[in-house]
Amino acid sequence: MKFAIITDIHGNYEALKSVHKDIVKSNIDKIFCLGDIIGYGPEPEKVIEFIINNHIPCTFGNHELAIFDNRILNKFNTDAFESILITRKLISKKSLEIIRNLPRFISKDNILFVHGCPDNNVTTYINYMSDYDLISVFLKLKTNICFVGHTHKLKLYSYNGSEITKNDIFNCFKFLDKNHKHIVNAGSVGQPRDGNNKAKYVIFDNSNFSIETRLIPYDIKKTADMIIKLGFPKYNADRLW
Repeated sequence: MKFAIITDIHGNYEALKSVHKDIVKSNIDKIFCLGDIIGYGPEPEKVIEFIINNHIPCTFGNHELAIFDNRILNKFNTDAFESILITRKLISKKSLEIIRNLPRFISKDNILFVHGCPDNNVTTYINYMSDYDLISVFLKLKTNICFVGHTHKLKLYSYNGSEITKNDIFNCFKFLDKNHKHIVNAGSVGQPRDGNNKAKYVIFDNSNFSIETRLIPYDIKKTADMIIKLGFPKYNADRLW
């Protein structure tokens, strides 16, 4: 089966629509979302409705957590903090209940899906972890592959039983060793932070244990203009470019 993994949409409905069009053309069997579907972007309600209406399983992200937990919100930087306050006003009560009940992780077909770090952490940035800490994570990992988001950067972390390897997976197709364990960061649909402004997602084919990263153009100006119009921090719009 072929799985599409999307993450960190951040209220960017234009990016999500373009990514979904590409997914439909790619003969994908199932889509999974790794959280942070809200925050920063201008259309959180449309994104939530799209995820629900298309029956896309989705995990809880740290921006979903900040909607409900002011202790987490108070740790956000100024732009992220202000964005959550605005986002709260743009989401219906129904959608709030939907995201409140998102799971911390999803396990399916021997694959683990989580926002931040295995097994169910939504706030840890895996790219800041030492190799020692990563090995500890891999030793506890019960599946051979896990998909994460949170950092907004495409990355592959692999463990062969003795050492960690880290590889950029920007615009790549790669067969993975089934005998090793892997954590794949699926980048970001709605706010990439890797120097390329296209929307990103990952395709995983479990029949041959391969990953493919996809870079999809979308109408950035439309999203950026809406961000400014709704009073979000201007930085949210600028960083899309």
